Amino acid sequence: MPVLSAAVARRQREIVARERTLLDAAQAQIQRDGLLSLQMARVADECGYAIGTLYKHFASKEDLLVALATRNSFDRVELFERAARWDGPTRERMLAVVLADMLIIREQPEHFRLAQFVWTDVVWGAASVDSRRRALAACEPLATLIDGIVAEGRARGELPASALPHGALTMGPWMMTVGMHTLVQQQGLVDTAVTGDPYRLLIRQLQFLFNGYGWQPLVDAEDDAALDALIARVSRAVFDTDWSSIAPDLPPSLPLS
Repeated sequence: MPVLSAAVARRQREIVARERTLLDAAQAQIQRDGLLSLQMARVADECGYAIGTLYKHFASKEDLLVALATRNSFDRVELFERAARWDGPTRERMLAVVLADMLIIREQPEHFRLAQFVWTDVVWGAASVDSRRRALAACEPLATLIDGIVAEGRARGELPASALPHGALTMGPWMMTVGMHTLVQQQGLVDTAVTGDPYRLLIRQLQFLFNGYGWQPLVDAEDDAALDALIARVSRAVFDTDWSSIAPDLPPSLPLS
């Protein structure tokens, strides 16, 4: 393998550092002013670069947004790894993955809102093919971890064999989780007077789904005490905390008038 000259290696480090600075500035601008207020010229100006320098890194605002979401995906891997590699039953490890996702949204809600926006056709469809490929590659380690839980569950006999491949089976809990996040985080769409804690409801619904898969050990999803004990045990064992520190904050209710 050829060895890079000191000058080339230094140049590459400078490029990486500059890209990190630009992404940090874009993230800060989004947190301060909102997603729709992001302006390429302001990002460049706040970093002390010419707008042409920014466009050398990101060909469009859409590419910048996809790159930012991609970086956020890398930041999520550690918590998912902790959940997926916990030495517990595979069904409970899948629950731990869902709890990890909740922890991330609780701590960094702007990351979820960015991801929602990036996956729309307005952004994703306008981004370059290379940007989209990098984003999908960033998601692969997460998918591999989750598919690995299913594979181990089947190998252990905890999860019955199925015609569904691993990735197709995990689409169910993924769709339910993303769907609940999407509904809950939009002010006024979920009536908590009807649903109660919507994230606890999500866990209950997931237990019904896992029961339908025949995933052992089965859980009486109708039993509130059993559900709370399950959540408490997995939260404490994997993340050394309790449900109150995991469930994401809910948006405020819409004003009555």
